[in-house]
Amino acid sequence: MPLDVVRLRVLVAVARTGTVTAAARELHYSQPSVSHHLARLEAETGAKLVQRAGRGIRLTEAGRLLAERSAEILGRLDAASEELAAHVGLRAGRVRLAAFPSALGTFVPDAAARLARDHPGLDLHLMEAEPPEALRLLRAGRVDVAVVFRYGESAPEDDGVRLVHLLDDPSFLVTPAAYGGAGDLAAHADGPWIAGCERCRAHLLALCAQAGFAPRVSFTTDDYVAVQALVAAGLGVALLPRLALSAHRRPDVRVSELPGSDRGVYAATYGQPPDPPAVAALVSALQAIT
Repeated sequence: MPLDVVRLRVLVAVARTGTVTAAARELHYSQPSVSHHLARLEAETGAKLVQRAGRGIRLTEAGRLLAERSAEILGRLDAASEELAAHVGLRAGRVRLAAFPSALGTFVPDAAARLARDHPGLDLHLMEAEPPEALRLLRAGRVDVAVVFRYGESAPEDDGVRLVHLLDDPSFLVTPAAYGGAGDLAAHADGPWIAGCERCRAHLLALCAQAGFAPRVSFTTDDYVAVQALVAAGLGVALLPRLALSAHRRPDVRVSELPGSDRGVYAATYGQPPDPPAVAALVSALQAIT
């Protein structure tokens, strides 16, 4: 099986810095992301590459061997990338990204920082847009990449839209902190609900239908800060994804994960492959962070 270059970079960074924490800092990753890449690399190679040593980790003999070879390979790849980037004008290019608010509030800034580090001459433009609008901008050629989410019941995207999976994002029932019940939608069948964008509302309706009721939507807002404020004030309950709660979480609300309610988060591009170098670089940065 071919080895993933991103995971090889993670292994080399761990070998060079000596810890997961230092490697995460160097790569602008989260520590769980570094650990995830190491675990996937071990699964792909079938070899134990790292082992615990006290409160840290160290590379096994197999891990040191792969890290040494990877450093050589990555050095050659980086040199080739530098030459090609200069040739095709990536250093002086522009790339435009539209993303929904909670993506902009969580992983997109880290991806932007990685892109700026790897391609300092590339000019990145960011704008906020929920998936339907982001896809309209993408098809109209006003952005080059759209970070969007899809639920299981979402309609298929238009022909020409290509999706690269970034992560799965579970949904949570958000209730006032004083509420002592479990995460049961049906317990709120007779109460008011707060709904968001077109896709989120469709997801809420689908989940409530499975629970045997139709929610009474009393408030509509896409602002996850406002949603939590309304819930904390006792004006309704809501569904919010993990990304929204990671971007902002009030202490006076209670959250309960709903199994099987995940949404997929994707980087969308438009047109026939291959993508232009600047677009490919942005998508790669998003994949590396997530």
